[in-house]
Amino acid sequence: MAIVVIPLWWLSRHLISTRMNVPRVPGTAPRKSHLTLSNKQYTKITGTIASVRKSRHPGGYSLEEEEEPQVNGTRRSSHATVDITKEPSFIAEQSFIRAPLNSRVASRIVPAKKGKAKAEPLDNVPLDIQEAMILEDLLFALMGIEGTHIVYNLDEFPEDDDGLLKGIQFSVSVQLDPSLRDLVERIIPLATYYTSISTFVELRSHLDYGLVNHALCAAIRDMLKDYQTLLSQLEHAFNSSPSFTLQKFWFYIHPTLHTMSLIYSLVCELSQTDTSSDESNSGSSDDDDELNEELGLASGLKAVKLNEMGIGGGGIVKGGEVVAILWDRMQNMSGDPTAFKLYGKLFKAAGRPFASTVEQWIRTGLLKDPYEEVMVKESKFINRGTLEMDYTDEYWERRYTLRDGSSLSAPSKRHQAGVPPPRTAGGRLPGGACIPPFMESWKHKILLAGKYLNVIRECGLEIKGDTQGADEADWDMSSDKFYKSIEDGYTYANRTLLKLLMEDQQLVPRLRSLKYYFFLSQSSFLTHFLDLSASELRKPVKGVSIVKLQSLLDLALNSGEVLGYKDDVKVTMATSGLYEWLLKVVSVSGAIAGEGEELGVGHSVGAVSTGEAVTDDPSTKEKDKGKKDLQGIDALTLDYNVRFPLSLVISRKTILRYQLIFRFLLHLKHVEQMLTSMWVDHKAPNWRVPTTEHTEFTQWRSRVFVLRARMLAFVQQILAFATVEVLEPNWRKLEAKLGKVTTVDQLLRDHVDFLDTCLKECMLTSSKLLRVYSRMLVTCSTFALYSAHFTKSVNQGVAALAQSDKEASSVPMQKRWEFLGRFETNFTHFSKVHHDCVQFYASSENVALLSLVVRLENVRTTAQTIPP
Repeated sequence: MAIVVIPLWWLSRHLISTRMNVPRVPGTAPRKSHLTLSNKQYTKITGTIASVRKSRHPGGYSLEEEEEPQVNGTRRSSHATVDITKEPSFIAEQSFIRAPLNSRVASRIVPAKKGKAKAEPLDNVPLDIQEAMILEDLLFALMGIEGTHIVYNLDEFPEDDDGLLKGIQFSVSVQLDPSLRDLVERIIPLATYYTSISTFVELRSHLDYGLVNHALCAAIRDMLKDYQTLLSQLEHAFNSSPSFTLQKFWFYIHPTLHTMSLIYSLVCELSQTDTSSDESNSGSSDDDDELNEELGLASGLKAVKLNEMGIGGGGIVKGGEVVAILWDRMQNMSGDPTAFKLYGKLFKAAGRPFASTVEQWIRTGLLKDPYEEVMVKESKFINRGTLEMDYTDEYWERRYTLRDGSSLSAPSKRHQAGVPPPRTAGGRLPGGACIPPFMESWKHKILLAGKYLNVIRECGLEIKGDTQGADEADWDMSSDKFYKSIEDGYTYANRTLLKLLMEDQQLVPRLRSLKYYFFLSQSSFLTHFLDLSASELRKPVKGVSIVKLQSLLDLALNSGEVLGYKDDVKVTMATSGLYEWLLKVVSVSGAIAGEGEELGVGHSVGAVSTGEAVTDDPSTKEKDKGKKDLQGIDALTLDYNVRFPLSLVISRKTILRYQLIFRFLLHLKHVEQMLTSMWVDHKAPNWRVPTTEHTEFTQWRSRVFVLRARMLAFVQQILAFATVEVLEPNWRKLEAKLGKVTTVDQLLRDHVDFLDTCLKECMLTSSKLLRVYSRMLVTCSTFALYSAHFTKSVNQGVAALAQSDKEASSVPMQKRWEFLGRFETNFTHFSKVHHDCVQFYASSENVALLSLVVRLENVRTTAQTIPP
């Protein structure tokens, strides 16, 4: 059996001609025939033909017709050219993929062609007929469709989506009666509002705009349904009631006009913010993108742009920024009941996705924010594995942060890296970085609640929120229940993590071990270690063997009493001297701490925790080159290994504070040991042999004794003050606070405050005190280093007196007095300056130094009376 293939073009032409040639007798019902098609069938067939033609011929066909035939007695509008490739089809439909909340067929408003029939003049039309005609046009215009006498204003017709967001302007025929025209012009802005809002809902339903915008568009879409229902009712009244007039139309539509104007103003604000940010982002050219692609930076820069929501321009308005705008409008227009109710409804609807994300974060510690809409930002490249290998507290500081860059220690860091710039100078931050005003006081609790839960989960403990379902009633940010859930989640996370740290991880014994090793509360191990490693520590830093020192430290720790966590103590060498390093830090930050000399080592010292130079001043580098290499004893310090989660409390920044105090005490111990060794040398017979005939030589020896005694007394008083009156009392206070602590925040704050107080009271946070104090200790250590020189000089003097029968002229004293005088002058000068500085700071800033003032005053008054 042969198969006959009928061309599609012939079939379509045959169907059309058949429909045109079917005879119809007036007054009789049309005879049913298989060759007669309804409008629906005709549209379906022509659409199928267009789709097939498009698939076979990508270039498309153009069907030129002078005039389309009549179909079922109706005449289609004529067009000069019909491009079949532009026919709407479900095959070519793509807007549904990008915006599933929109209708499947995208609606675009197109102005009328030139071929449209002209409107009939209204000069001789009666007033009631004009009113009926304009009412019909109004019903069309309020749906965004131009009528006969109310048409689009082609001079201001928008050409793109940005223009459509401002709404389409309509113009009313000038031939209309003035009274009717005045009333129509009051109503016609509603058409502009409707077109703008409809475009906004369609565009903001795209996936890129986030869940908050989607929820806002859904709420506005529900309001537009009510608006369309009202128009349907008005159209029914117009068609069925002869008494329906334009005045009644105005009466029914007037409340809706105010409501739509409020939505329109909101749409304009959101759209203008987007437009301004797009204009500021237009500076980046395609050439830059190509260059970045060649350099392999395109993916990274794209990720940064996505994560930071358009740094340099702000990006689209979404998430917390939309919620903040709605909240501001609701508060600013609280005097208007309609506006307050409307914005309150939109705020509640748009805030549900935002509140649900926050609620899930504080309940389970899981952050599901694909569009970066909430205030918490997650850095997924920082994980527990990196934390254990690198031994840093980046997990705590950088794994989860606030998008606005603020923290408890620094409330505002808008200009730091990673924080997007505000929309305008001093204005709102964009997107999720914008924290709504009503949540500003809760942001740190929200961040810490989820962060604590993540710590608990990584330790293998079960979280209560993982097994409990979410209550959608908690997603209303205008109710107190939402904030109560935040407080409850924060309290639960705090108590659980605090119990984990204090009981399971034994935090207090760990802190006691830190006090033992770094504060030298029982320094027998240190004395033994210094004796064993004396020869190694006299070498320059570059020649010191860390492995050898570590083995000697292990030997010293294992030879005495049993100590806890001794395997975690390690030896390390700093790259610069303690006081030089502290002075560099102070010169950068103004003081190691901020206001009131409180230590802010977390940022200033933390920046140089690796021991690198803080300043790039060329003169400073030249001075550093001229200095001698550090000896091992001056660079010696201890380190302490702590694993997660204890590293959240005993972090690198807190370990750095412990190291500063340890080096301070070690230096004092070393100088005291040197002066004590000098005192042992002074016990030799030649220092004690009577030389009454040579009084000048006897006086010189006595002056050496006195200077050594003054220096030793000064060092011992500083050491006693630091250990007995600073470290020990503050440690007792910390222990008392740890016994009463109720939150992890309080625990961290108490620990850091303890270390900051110790550093401040040990005079390590003031540049003036540091300079004078360092010169004092340099003078003392240098004097102790010349102990052998003084002993040699005494031996030579005693031998000369013995050979010359104790004649005074046999022992030259001028050089001896000059050499000793330099030490006496320097020590006396710096001692007085140091005493004055301590007295000043004790009376103005640090009252804890008053006891040190008393100690130094006793040294000054009694040191000169010490017998040799």
